[in-house]
Amino acid sequence: MSLTLRTISREQHLAYIQSLPSASHCQVPAWADVKSEWRSENLGWFDDKTGQLVGAGLVLYRQLPKVKRYLAYLPEGPVINWYAPNLDEWLKPMLAHLKQQGAFSVKMGPPVVIRKWDAPAIKAGIQNPDVKRLRDIEPTHIEPRAFEVSDKLRRMGWQQGEDGGAGFGDVQPRYVFQVPLAGRSLDEVQKGFNQLWRRNIKKAEKAGVEVVQGGYEDLAEWQRLYEITAIRDKFRPRPLSYFQQQFRALNSEDPNRMRLYFARHNGVNLAAATMLVVGGHVWYSYGASDNIGREVRPSNAMQWRMLRDAYALGASVYDLRGISDSLDETDHLFGLIQFKVGTGGEAVEYVGEWDFPLNKLLHKALDIYMSRR
Repeated sequence: MSLTLRTISREQHLAYIQSLPSASHCQVPAWADVKSEWRSENLGWFDDKTGQLVGAGLVLYRQLPKVKRYLAYLPEGPVINWYAPNLDEWLKPMLAHLKQQGAFSVKMGPPVVIRKWDAPAIKAGIQNPDVKRLRDIEPTHIEPRAFEVSDKLRRMGWQQGEDGGAGFGDVQPRYVFQVPLAGRSLDEVQKGFNQLWRRNIKKAEKAGVEVVQGGYEDLAEWQRLYEITAIRDKFRPRPLSYFQQQFRALNSEDPNRMRLYFARHNGVNLAAATMLVVGGHVWYSYGASDNIGREVRPSNAMQWRMLRDAYALGASVYDLRGISDSLDETDHLFGLIQFKVGTGGEAVEYVGEWDFPLNKLLHKALDIYMSRR
């Protein structure tokens, strides 16, 4: 297939995304409005024979301090045929175009899965004192074509940092946790939960925890719970304006793109979460909870409701987003994987983010700048 790459309109880009079973929420046109501090561009690949749009990418450009040159970033994209035998014919014109646009370095995150580990394999790994990382466990699924993609990228000159590609901007997780929904009944999904999850869902029901959907006007209440969480878990919270912008931008593109949930008990909101929907892929995006009322298990009740809603939307996967690959109980992120494994889903590893230095000197300067930040 011979291809032509050119800038496309947001409408063309959105229509292409809507024609697919799913794509990352970081690759919908409205994501550019969420990341408004970056300049953006919508790219399209056309099949020369048919004139049809066969691939798309959202590019975010960030200027390097004091220089009129940009880092070009395609988070969890571009959305192309990654298994095409002629992968270089897709990526070479993209690099040429981005260089023309003033990019000194390109970062992308191919949405290509390389390995999966099911819940029983992870549980066995956690119990084995010799296992420290997911990679120490035999995967339950390996995608051989993903190794070919990585090999092709290396041969083309794409690079990966030690940590799977360090760089600038919102580096997306390489390891995520997903609950497959396709071809399963809700009963089967719930049977996959571990005993603790099932017990906690029952406990919340018995205590009268109710889970409700909120709207834009409830984002201040979301922010209250989120800031409590930030203090407890020692991270820097995003401002309320970020979530307001995200809600407005995503839902003006598709009224069902972003949802807000609250778990409440006796009229008091104890936990909250945001959910994102693109086609058959549903993500639990941000979560928050109060320091009080934990004994009535609001977070389990909320996840179960969100999972059921994802199922009702016809989702093929409920994605709990990032996990660390560490299975060491002393690691501060261990609790996260432990909570997510309870859903009976699977850990999924992507091929990670890749960099292409178009200007080696500026790329090196960016690395130094980032390591000092």
